[in-house]
Amino acid sequence: MAELESPRVMTKIITFLSSLVQRVAESNDLNSHFQHQKISVFHGLTRPTISIQNYLERIFKYANCSPSCLIVAYVYLDRFSQRQPSLPINSFNVHRLLITSVMVAAKFMDDMYYNNAYYAKVGGISTIEMNFLEVDFLFGLSFNLNVTPSTFTIYCSYLQREMLLLQPPLESADSSLTLGKSPKLHLCFDEDETSHQQQQQQQQLAV
Repeated sequence: MAELESPRVMTKIITFLSSLVQRVAESNDLNSHFQHQKISVFHGLTRPTISIQNYLERIFKYANCSPSCLIVAYVYLDRFSQRQPSLPINSFNVHRLLITSVMVAAKFMDDMYYNNAYYAKVGGISTIEMNFLEVDFLFGLSFNLNVTPSTFTIYCSYLQREMLLLQPPLESADSSLTLGKSPKLHLCFDEDETSHQQQQQQQQLAV
């Protein structure tokens, strides 16, 4: 989508995704005492001091990936949340999940991309850890990396709609995310459904 190339649009997307992921992480932090959560390679010993938004801005700045990669990375995070319910996004793993999802998206989407060592430097981790994160993320997705044009359009449409609803401030809008009740991101649908069902979802998003 050509409008993704606009710096102003990208700034809004990064701001919105950061806010979304942060609220998911904070919600799951609160729920950690009531639901079983596995410890994985994504789990850090302490919460990183850099904010989620600053971290995502850093990734986009230095990774030099295409704007579409952020959307695809968002799709991957949603899939990961659905397939790994015992590994919800929280404050201890969100940064590692972000750098890994963007790296995997860049490798899948872009003709040119940096190697794992470079992404490790961008993410502030070791190359060995980056390699382990990539492998675990791929297995967590069951290697389901393909994003169809219709799926990409649905996620873009959702983001565009929510960004309009959440202006300004981000916290005051009547969002359909219901993040306080769900540890998942949002669009939890079966991407292998028929085109008719996808058209119905697109119509619902447009309402």
